[in-house]
Amino acid sequence: MVTFAAMHLSTPAECLDNWFSNDVAFHELYPAVISQLARRHWTPLRVARKAAAFLRTGKEDRVLDIGSGVGKFCLAAAHAEPTVQFTGVELRPWLVEHARIAQQKLGLKNVRFLAANIKDVCFKQFDHFYFYNSFYENLAESEKIDQEMPCSLELFERYSYYLYKQLANRPAGTRLVTYHSLETEIPADFHLVQTEINGYLKYWIKV
Repeated sequence: MVTFAAMHLSTPAECLDNWFSNDVAFHELYPAVISQLARRHWTPLRVARKAAAFLRTGKEDRVLDIGSGVGKFCLAAAHAEPTVQFTGVELRPWLVEHARIAQQKLGLKNVRFLAANIKDVCFKQFDHFYFYNSFYENLAESEKIDQEMPCSLELFERYSYYLYKQLANRPAGTRLVTYHSLETEIPADFHLVQTEINGYLKYWIKV
């Protein structure tokens, strides 16, 4: 495990790389209560790197993470792909605050976090998208992030359909990466081009 003492003995670049050396080291950026949610709710680093590489098509790509939680995907992706601008949108302000604190510790400039409902975000501002099935919490019986947000099948269907409509309106060439998705939010003109990690990680391009 990478400790804070070891961090201070490193150069700034080495220090940054140490945070991203493995998931355990990365989770030290957060309080224990946040790290305990990682297995179920936060994107593994290897998934973030693979997804970020696929979503990079050229300089100044703009990628939206739909339901960014404490920002793990955006931060890992921003570190891996410094020419891409990553934005995370998250409904829970307290998770966004943890994401912003972690960003400040890492000093990453090509990432930002919004505390907002996905319905209040303009999809036209973004080129490509990442989705780690943040709506599934409405169906899960256990391991919820907290008990503050209302959850229901109706909300799952409503959010999924809203995302479906937004993706349907994006131009050809739009890229989408899904992780553990039920695929109810994916329009038919998004073609699956690759799968990894036992089929849980999927890469899509709109035609």
